[in-house]
Amino acid sequence: MAPGGGPARAGQAVPRPGSARPGSARPGSARPGKGWAWAAGIIGAGIPAGFLWWLLAPGGQNLISGNPALSSGTNTEGWLPRDLVLAGLFVFAGCLVAVLLSGRRGGGTRRLLLLSVAASAAAAVLAWQTGMLAGRLLAGPQDTSANASVAFSLRSLTVLVLWPAAVAAGFFVLRIIGLLRASVDQEQDGGA
Repeated sequence: MAPGGGPARAGQAVPRPGSARPGSARPGSARPGKGWAWAAGIIGAGIPAGFLWWLLAPGGQNLISGNPALSSGTNTEGWLPRDLVLAGLFVFAGCLVAVLLSGRRGGGTRRLLLLSVAASAAAAVLAWQTGMLAGRLLAGPQDTSANASVAFSLRSLTVLVLWPAAVAAGFFVLRIIGLLRASVDQEQDGGA
């Protein structure tokens, strides 16, 4: 019997249960190795993001403001901008991941989206720790007896949610735009 229930024709191979024909794949299925490589790339992006945070933010190299008064961690006016620099980097990285994910072939799968969000959360933690490590190694020791935020650190841990949230929100917005564009194209094709 053929898989469809009819009789097998002469010369037609009958596949065994659980086997697939070579070259045939289920629609929407992606090779597992590619998904994990994608996630590893996102997680690895946390290292340069953390180092960039230390380079740009007050209390680190302070390349954005260049204000020497903000370069010291003892100046409390630099603590909020330091967190905001990391927040901006995370939103940018999350939007970039969302754009790249929506452009991938097979990027619309729920599995790959969840993998991207989880990898982005891990990348955010890695970026935070990399920035703090750069602050400890490259800036020298700080006297944190008055407050722990004197050292290069993150005061608001909710910033860590921004990277995965930007991936999810950005992907959602791009999918909605794609669906709206497809429906407009269908209406134009139907009206022509």
